Amino acid sequence: MKSTLLAAALAVSATTAFASAEKYTLDPSHSQVVFTYNHLGFSTTTGMFSGFEGEIMFDQEDPAASSVAVSMPVLEMFTGWKPREDHFMTEDFFGAAEGDLITFTSTGIEVTGDDTANITGDLTMNGVTKSVVLDAKLNKVDQHPMANKPWAGFNATTTVTRSEFELGQFAPFVSDEVQIQISVEAEKAE
Repeated sequence: MKSTLLAAALAVSATTAFASAEKYTLDPSHSQVVFTYNHLGFSTTTGMFSGFEGEIMFDQEDPAASSVAVSMPVLEMFTGWKPREDHFMTEDFFGAAEGDLITFTSTGIEVTGDDTANITGDLTMNGVTKSVVLDAKLNKVDQHPMANKPWAGFNATTTVTRSEFELGQFAPFVSDEVQIQISVEAEKAE
């Protein structure tokens, strides 16, 4: 079974954030990672992960001092077609077992605008860790009208090369590049 270091990543992100950063935990019911890839030139195929866990140490006054750490169970992938999901879990791709995670832990944030930033971090997938950059946008920080507590929402995009994570089966016929769209909501921790 491929293991990850989520607990260590969360500890590192919590200890490296500046004192003014506040902890937000992801709302699993409103956080998704959607991925798309070209299938043989005939179509764009889509899948997603949802219901994952993570935290953001968010410094609204100095966003570059923020950090993020998230994890999602590989077996929770949803593609809309069970035989495809089953195939992705075989040794052709993930060779996934219960407890296998995909993780992302930020290593740096470069503010690029009033509500945008490039978030560099370590993406661990299929037992391989690579640095990736998320093009991120802060959607909103406000009081959640139903939960009656501070809430934040972010979107981000990136592209990964699946063969770099030992997931390159059928490339280049099935696109080696996978586009990723992320949308998360997080509540301020108590």
